[in-house]
Amino acid sequence: MRTYAIGDIHGHMDLLRAAHDRIAADKQACGDQDAPIVHVGDLVDRGPDSKTVVEYLSTGIAAGENWVVLKSNHDRMFTDFLTDRHHQDPELKIEYSYLHPRIGGGTTLASYGVPNASDRPLAPVHDEAVALVPAAHRAFLESRPNFYERGDVMFVHAGVRPGIDIENQTEDDLLWIRNGFLDYRGQFPWLLVHGHTALAAPVNYGNRVNIDSSAAYGGPLTAVVIEGHDVFVLTDGGRVPLLPTPKAPIR
Repeated sequence: MRTYAIGDIHGHMDLLRAAHDRIAADKQACGDQDAPIVHVGDLVDRGPDSKTVVEYLSTGIAAGENWVVLKSNHDRMFTDFLTDRHHQDPELKIEYSYLHPRIGGGTTLASYGVPNASDRPLAPVHDEAVALVPAAHRAFLESRPNFYERGDVMFVHAGVRPGIDIENQTEDDLLWIRNGFLDYRGQFPWLLVHGHTALAAPVNYGNRVNIDSSAAYGGPLTAVVIEGHDVFVLTDGGRVPLLPTPKAPIR
């Protein structure tokens, strides 16, 4: 059973197109045009093209592409801000807001035509955002699933709380978890593929695979193909095995 996955995009449309091109080349090489492509979330924030990314993925799915887009913390913060300009995500440090430069919401709003969002009064910025962000984009992001299971591989954005059935995981954990998950060395019921915690390159820890390779911070956007529990990074030159390294650094 073959499944493709793409890490945290963060508004980088050029990187997303290139990742899809690498997947298309691999599909052509192995003769499998039906395998799904799972995007582990963080479509928006920090990069320049959040609007284009959301439009591209939502339009593709509507047109019948076999793509899965998972809900993530940044995408949830974006839609929650549109609902309530004072909303504070329960997992976000109190000193940050959605428009704080470290979160990157201002770049998302700029892609929709709201200028200098982090440097102006909040009320007019919010009013402009509500007017300019298409309702279809909000509905698309709000309706994304929290996880996707295929065979014995599980895809989530951030991770899971060990020892809890997937149906009983909280959305906060699935979208935000680090402590209690990243340092867990036991086996999960599945091979777990996730993003959220930015690394310099993807890492296969044996029980989980982190595919967030820091596109938000100038790094590449990782695309992988999973066959059984074998994981391969897709490059312009083809597949590169991503072998288990259980003792690799977790951050």
